[in-house]
Parts: sequence; structure tokens; C-alpha cells
Amino acid sequence: MPTATRRVAPVNVYDDIADWIDNHLDEQIAFLREMVRVPTDTPPGDNRRHAERTADLLAKMGFDVERHRVPAADVKAYGLASLMNLIVRRPFGEGPVIALNVHGDVVPPGDGWTHPPYAGEIEDGRMYGRGVAVSKSDIATYVYALRALGALDSRLHGTVELHVTYDEEFGGLYGPRWLLANNLTRPDLALGPGFSYAIVTAHNGCLQLEVTVLGRSAHAAMPDTGVDALYAATRLVDALYADRAELARVHSAVPGIGAPTLNVGTLAAGTNTNVVPDRATFRLDRRMIPEEDPLAVEAALRARLEGVAMTLPGITLITRRLLRARALAMLPGAQRLVDVLQKHAQRVLGETPPATGSPLYTDARLYAEAGVPIVLYGAGPRTVLEANAKRADENLVIEDLRKATKVVACALFDLLHNRSAGPNTH
Repeated sequence: MPTATRRVAPVNVYDDIADWIDNHLDEQIAFLREMVRVPTDTPPGDNRRHAERTADLLAKMGFDVERHRVPAADVKAYGLASLMNLIVRRPFGEGPVIALNVHGDVVPPGDGWTHPPYAGEIEDGRMYGRGVAVSKSDIATYVYALRALGALDSRLHGTVELHVTYDEEFGGLYGPRWLLANNLTRPDLALGPGFSYAIVTAHNGCLQLEVTVLGRSAHAAMPDTGVDALYAATRLVDALYADRAELARVHSAVPGIGAPTLNVGTLAAGTNTNVVPDRATFRLDRRMIPEEDPLAVEAALRARLEGVAMTLPGITLITRRLLRARALAMLPGAQRLVDVLQKHAQRVLGETPPATGSPLYTDARLYAEAGVPIVLYGAGPRTVLEANAKRADENLVIEDLRKATKVVACALFDLLHNRSAGPNTH
């Protein structure tokens, strides 16, 4: 474990934790910059180099790092280039196992940046870079919270595990789900990446479909001799957009969730300007509120598409599911996480962050599906928009990083200092 000077019988353990974090802030910032400097764009998802770099840095801090490589054939079939998950286990004694899950993969940077997306530049108290807020910041948050605990001269009970995975943008099936399915971890509680001014206890589910429309090509001078797949695709998309207005009238009872949504994110068709397209493909994203049944939503959506396709002579429809992610709901035991996070956020931030839902979907659902109570909390502003998450000039306020690390470390101390968190019963 990391070497540090241990003080005997601290007068106020929370102050000791805060002091340690303050004294190592520059080091934490440098670590975060290293996380940003190694690209993890997904797609293509060639992220093993980042995992190796992270493992090397953690090893230099004194952590024992487990490298869990996903078989190459599985990774290829999944649609990624390389994939390795990391687990660090820090035992403090007998007691509960608490997992800290964070993902290192990010969406490609896109255009419009005024700061280099992979430099980790700091300006006016903010670090800029792809993934600096979502969610490489919480690799730094959790690592330094764990290091602060290790520097204490205090008897704790339990184990903290750090899970660093790299396929959240693809649904987490070979990240958290793979770790859990292969019995590489069985935590009692878990914490996932989030922002500093809210504790996310529930989130939407997500259904993503790829729809391929097949017609018959023809010369543009004689379009009636063909079957225009692009025209058919636009009719299908128009029908989906009409349904989107109806979805907006449905509202979840969970605060922060809002209404179901539907978005068509990509559309591709045709081979040349003077050819009637014989093939068109689009991909859609349907966000599902916790009250919805994912199986029923998918069945209804497929039936809607088939119904429209039947009105288009000569058209064949092929629908393929890309992702079906269930919504996250609170499990018994998650309130304990909320309580300790709110307690220390009030001390550190001067306000109590609400326990609320989010319209996004995350890997947290995979822990919940395995019966592990989980909430989301980490470093970042009040909203995704403020962080420019998944947009140009994504950024993180350094002060949020410092404060969130203190909140997480102190919350972990309470959970491990108090045996009421419960033993591992999995």
C-alpha cells in the first residue's frame, strides 16, 4: 500500500483526511492529467493501453493491481478493439466490501475545441480534456480517497475495491457485468461516478436499435423501376418522431428522471447521386423511465416499425438490438450510502446534495442487477451541460475534484468504521 506517515490517535479523523487530500492535490491533478493524456475514444475502443498506464501508475503508488483481460474473440465480437479491466483490493479488516466503479472509456472528441482534448490543460481553475469530467476525474477521486484512508492510523473494518472498466459507452457488458458474472468481485455496496452536487439513486434505461431498410436500386433517370429505401427510412423516422411527441406527455414519478425520449442518431443510405438507394440504415435511442418494462417497450417499438413498413410496398425491414439497459432503482442498503455522502457533503460543500434521478443511463444498473446497492457520486458541477460532457471543451473545476475526494474518503471511513454496514453475504 502507499507509504505515508501515520499519526497516532488523531483528534479529528475527518480533518486528517482533508489535510492529506489537500497536501496531495498537486499529485492528484498530475495523475488526472495522465488519465486524460492517453486517448480512450470508444469507438474504436482500443483502450488496453490506457488500462496498462493506469495500472502502472497505481502500482507505483503501492497498490496491487489485478489486470483482467477480456478474451480477444469476445472483444472483437463485441465491436471493440481491445479491453482489459482493473481491480485493486484494499483490505482494512473483516467487514463489508465496498466497490468504487469508474469507467475510463470516452466518446471521440469531435470538433470545436479551444483546448487540446488530450493535454489536460488548466486555465482559471479548470482542467480541460476529453473525459476529464465523465469520468476520468473519478478515477482520480476514488484513487486518492482510497489513498487518504490508507494513510490513517485508525482501525477500520472491511475492504474497498477499485474497479476501472472500459466499455461504459458500449453498455458495460464486458466491464462490470463481466467482472460480476465471472465472480471476480462480489461487493456489498458500490459507488459509481457522478457529480459533486447531487447523489444519483435512479436513472433511465436505454434501448438502442439498428434498423436496416432494404429496397431495390435503379437509375435515377427511372426511379419508378426501383424501390427507394431512403424514402422508406424517412417515413419510418417520421413515424418515430410523431411518437416522440406522445412520449413527452409521460412523466416518471422519480424526481430528476423526466419523460421517456426517442432520438434517431444516425442515418446512412445510397451508393451514388444518380442511383435510387437500395439500402438505408438508421440507429435510434429510446430512453425508458423506471416505470417502463424494457421488454414491452422493445416489442411495441418493433411492432410500430413493422406496421409502417407494411404500408411501403417492396420494402424489407431488418431490426437489430444494439443495447437494452434496464433502469436503475434504489435497493435496500443504498440509503446508507446516501446518508453518509450527504453528511460529508454538507460539511465540505456547505450544502446537502439531493438524492435524485438522472435521465442518463450508466454501468450502475449492472451492480444493481446483481443485487448490489449502488449510488452515483463524484467530482463535477451541478449539471452535465456545465461540464461540457461529450461536447467540445469538456472541463472540470479543480475545486470540485478536491472537495468530492474529501466527501468520498470520509464517507468510506464511516462505512468501514461502522460495522452496521454489514458483512459480505454474497
